[in-house]
Amino acid sequence: MEAFLKFSSDNLWFEIWPEMTLVLGAVLILLLDLFSSKEKTYGNRSGIIAVFFQMSLLVYFLFDYLFLNHTFERSSFSGMLRHGFQGDLMRTFFLLSSICVSILGNRFLRLNQLRTGEFHHLTMLATAGLMLLCQSSNFILLFVALETVAIAFYPLVAFNRSSPKSLEAGIKYLIFGALSSALLLLGIVLIYGVGSNPAAWGAISPVNSGVDFLSFDFVGDLLEINQDNLLLRGGVVLVLSGLAFKIGAAPFQIWVPDVYHGSPIPITAFLAVSSKAAGFFLLLNLVNGPFGAMSDFLLPLLGFVATFTILFGNLAACAQRKLKRMLGLSGVAHAGYLLVAVMASMHFAGDSDRAVWVVFFYLFVYLFASFLVFGVMGLANLKDDSDHEIEHYEGLLRKHPWAAISLVVGIASLAGIPPFGGFIAKLMLFNVAFEAKLYTSLVAMVIGVVVSIYYYFGWVREICFEPRPRFDDDTNQEDPWTKMSQIGLLKWTVLLFAFVSFILGLWQGPFGDAF
Repeated sequence: MEAFLKFSSDNLWFEIWPEMTLVLGAVLILLLDLFSSKEKTYGNRSGIIAVFFQMSLLVYFLFDYLFLNHTFERSSFSGMLRHGFQGDLMRTFFLLSSICVSILGNRFLRLNQLRTGEFHHLTMLATAGLMLLCQSSNFILLFVALETVAIAFYPLVAFNRSSPKSLEAGIKYLIFGALSSALLLLGIVLIYGVGSNPAAWGAISPVNSGVDFLSFDFVGDLLEINQDNLLLRGGVVLVLSGLAFKIGAAPFQIWVPDVYHGSPIPITAFLAVSSKAAGFFLLLNLVNGPFGAMSDFLLPLLGFVATFTILFGNLAACAQRKLKRMLGLSGVAHAGYLLVAVMASMHFAGDSDRAVWVVFFYLFVYLFASFLVFGVMGLANLKDDSDHEIEHYEGLLRKHPWAAISLVVGIASLAGIPPFGGFIAKLMLFNVAFEAKLYTSLVAMVIGVVVSIYYYFGWVREICFEPRPRFDDDTNQEDPWTKMSQIGLLKWTVLLFAFVSFILGLWQGPFGDAF
């Protein structure tokens, strides 16, 4: 009994109250959906409640952090969770992303007559898992949180059951997700095998051998004194390979175009932003924490992956006319940019490292720009939201100026065009890459930015300029912009994000101060 009490003495449940509140809200939304009539199930009531609930949670979380209980660096649950400013910043990020997905999802669900409660239930559960993932400091909790997120994402990707493309995307995501989880788990097993019995595998046991073999602290000590152990190196590479699948880094990006193309637009945005951000925050914690001792071994490997990812993503996106596939491949390129920032952080010690803040700033800019683009895409009325092509946006400036201008702002921010936030994010990234002497990756980034301007502004040309002349025998396509009803909240969200993307290009706030 005493051993149990000692074990549970730091089970600080109040530290994870946002996650528990979010799970409780998800259950209530599902119950509301189950006990509603079919007509109300397809309505907007549960969607509005879900958005209001998450907004209230975000506001109270920020108020609690800023004015009531400022979180200092500390651990809980026997060291499995580590709380601090960076983790709280990512919790805010995921809550904001979940709100955007819910707002975007309400219109999608209404147009396609899909069950509202199930969608928001799964979205909120995935968000709770992401929030726990960014605070994990133990490989067991890391894997459990990551799989919780993956299990929620599998049905979300295939949520539009009337669309064969959505079902196909769900199956592909399940297969590749299972493969990435297997790689990650195998890497954890190798590290655990060596850590639990170092002498059997030709390794030296750390001084603190009595602690949890899968805690980040123990693994860090183990790797520091056994840097040349092949099994440990293999375990580290497998763990990072599993994460590379999650973030869509080349050559593990094979699932990205098809899954992005077939997924519902809200889930495509969710995958592009939250899933990628979680992977990079976890990668940042690992390479600057337990895997930091192997930086000399990992830097050339990550450098190759980053360079290849940037060039492949941008060059492959040039050949795409399907917008969701193009955005998926451009997201691969953005993963390469963020990998360069992660590599730069490995050259500088300390949590105040400028490269770390570049990662955070880039992620927030990417959130606003991505949801801005996907938000405008969600306004179009197409029979299948997988059918978004550049031609569908022909003359949008003339039809709906506010939507066109907002979309151009989002595209320009993704491309890194001044005076928008994406330009400053890439400029900061170039700066830290140069300071870290990552010259090969720096050249790849310059080439990538130039190439991205080509395919991004092919889209801008269709939006802003007069339509091309058509011949009499051309097939007349239905204009997806003729019917735009009940878009109040989504419209104001799009306009707000366009304004924020512009402001971040002029003022970076605390991110700029840290930089």
